Amino acid sequence: GGTMFEELGFHYVGPIDGHNLEHLLPVLKNVRDAPDGPVLIHVVTQKGKGYAPAEAAADRGHAVVKFDVVSGKQTKAKPNAPAYTRVFGESLIKAADADDKVVAITAAMPSGTGVDLFSKAHPDRTFDVGIAEQHAVTFAAGLATEGFKPFCAIYSTFLQRGYDQLVHDVALQNLPVRFALDRAGLVGADGATHAGAFDLAYLCCLPNMTVMAAADEAELVHMVATAHAHDTGPIAFRYPRGEGVGVEMPERGEVLAIGRGRVIQRPEGARVALLSLGTRLAEALKAAERLEAAGIGVTVADARFAKPLDEALILDLAGSHEVLVTLEEGSVGGFGAMVLHLLSSRGALDDGRVRVRTLTLPDSYQDHDTPDRMYAEAGLDAPSIVKVVEEILPAREAKAATASNVVSVARRQR
Repeated sequence: GGTMFEELGFHYVGPIDGHNLEHLLPVLKNVRDAPDGPVLIHVVTQKGKGYAPAEAAADRGHAVVKFDVVSGKQTKAKPNAPAYTRVFGESLIKAADADDKVVAITAAMPSGTGVDLFSKAHPDRTFDVGIAEQHAVTFAAGLATEGFKPFCAIYSTFLQRGYDQLVHDVALQNLPVRFALDRAGLVGADGATHAGAFDLAYLCCLPNMTVMAAADEAELVHMVATAHAHDTGPIAFRYPRGEGVGVEMPERGEVLAIGRGRVIQRPEGARVALLSLGTRLAEALKAAERLEAAGIGVTVADARFAKPLDEALILDLAGSHEVLVTLEEGSVGGFGAMVLHLLSSRGALDDGRVRVRTLTLPDSYQDHDTPDRMYAEAGLDAPSIVKVVEEILPAREAKAATASNVVSVARRQR
């Protein structure tokens, strides 16, 4: 019964059948009008109750696309590239095949994170702790102390629930827990509750933490391999919901150099640098193509790491371009803030030679829509990037004309 809750000072009511409104509504009205509190109402429900397809599959009907109401069959377009979730699951299986210390942990989201694939290959090394992200993180920390290599696969937005444990039980102890953050960035129909907007901000501020973001599905394979090999502290890698971009997939993952980005293109005389973290890289390349058609040379780089930053790359981009734009699928206070802090602390902004803009998700919760339209609304698609560059790019002709006018005025004054 409710003895435990009564001892904690609650007035306990229940359990009540949450599907029987004739019982539930009178209780809610009585509790609403009760003069004293607090009151704990124990309501028992079944997920998907009354809809046979949802009742028959407990892990389905949670996040859906368009579907037939009668049959429950979802209308999914034929994929053009593998889903990031599947890429992670299959890459983790390969890591575990080669290393018996690799284990996977999830918090009631095995199919949503790809851990269901891993569990079929390695059922004795798969742990679903239920809806208890805090326990998942601390459990992973405990395994790490005993020499295991735990991959804690949790949605970006849900890791927020385990943040205290992440700080005190993992980062403070500098334990090699691997965090696989699915649903990074905007998630379309899943809405604001599931959008992975804040992990860059809340992870990059922690000492000992290494933070990566995959630009495409091949990069995700490399980042799983990198996390597997990283044994000197906690490491996280983030990737979005949905399909990859269709790049050629590597046979095996390559261990990336920690804190090193890559330059995708760098034409001679480039005036603009686009520094992307995560899957906005594809939009950065589209934006570069449009700007180049207008006669503006653009360097495009993939940061790969939000922490530690590739300081040499970033300082070089800032020192050799007129405009530097950072792109990320995260909130203010994340990757762009880290870049600005680096440039400021190194004095790279003191002479005013480079104009810097940090493009992030807006400081608001966006409504449900397709990811493409949501990113356009956020100003993180190719047309938005082009607009930002065109608005801030110094006009050389205007500068020359201004300088000429200044010289002419000075001569007349003499």
